[in-house]
Amino acid sequence: MSEAKYTVSAIGPRIEVFLKPLLHEAGFKLKFEIAEGGSPHPEFENPEVVVKFTGADQDLLLSNKAELLLALEHVTMEALDIASEDHSRIAFDVQDYRMLRIEELRMSAAAAAEKVKRTGAPFRFNPMNSRERRVIHLALRAETTLRSESSGFGGHRQVVIYPAGMASLPDEPPPPPAYRDSRRPPGGRDRGARMQGRGGRR
Repeated sequence: MSEAKYTVSAIGPRIEVFLKPLLHEAGFKLKFEIAEGGSPHPEFENPEVVVKFTGADQDLLLSNKAELLLALEHVTMEALDIASEDHSRIAFDVQDYRMLRIEELRMSAAAAAEKVKRTGAPFRFNPMNSRERRVIHLALRAETTLRSESSGFGGHRQVVIYPAGMASLPDEPPPPPAYRDSRRPPGGRDRGARMQGRGGRR
């Protein structure tokens, strides 16, 4: 077994120095424990260090598909200057979310594979982060009549499952960013445009 690149004794104090004041300043009622890693599904995810959260606000971390939990994880990785290829070595977790999410992704991959086999049409998942896309790819690695690819750009990358002989579809463009001109009132047109609509300039 190879030696771990990250250990609690080495990386733990750095995580704590960054994360503790961040949670305090944000007003979150959360505590965390930094523990040695491990996973019931090491073939999908096998972190060397796990940051486990508890506290009154732990449900906030899990809302919107654990958006806040993953954001805290990403911000901490960036602040500690951890290389992107090492992000999977450190995981943030609460209420065993990571294990449950892997199970959910495996089931979704199996269901999507059956649908592609039945219909002969490709199946496109919703956008996922790189760790979740990896779970889908690994879940389908033994399939001989299907193949999976990552498609899209940036935060909108998604997994597409194809029949083995089908050509790849073009990448879908990312959705346009939500934009609202703060100088305009709700409703779209500004005051001048409304005045012209009532009979020209003033």
